[in-house]
Amino acid sequence: MAVILLAAALVVVLALLAAAAAGTLARLDGATYPAALTRAATTFAAVLTLAAAVTGALAQFLP
Repeated sequence: MAVILLAAALVVVLALLAAAAAGTLARLDGATYPAALTRAATTFAAVLTLAAAVTGALAQFLP
């Protein structure tokens, strides 16, 4: 159980880092604060969705 919780926490932290990077890059590119926040939120959701899809695909191979 602890491994599952640790893995979930790691995925959330990685998603937050990716979102922060996307928001920062968008802001440096000249986007407004709402546009940068939208890009960050989209990146956060995309990373979580990708992690869920990979987990679902890998779960099929486990007994």
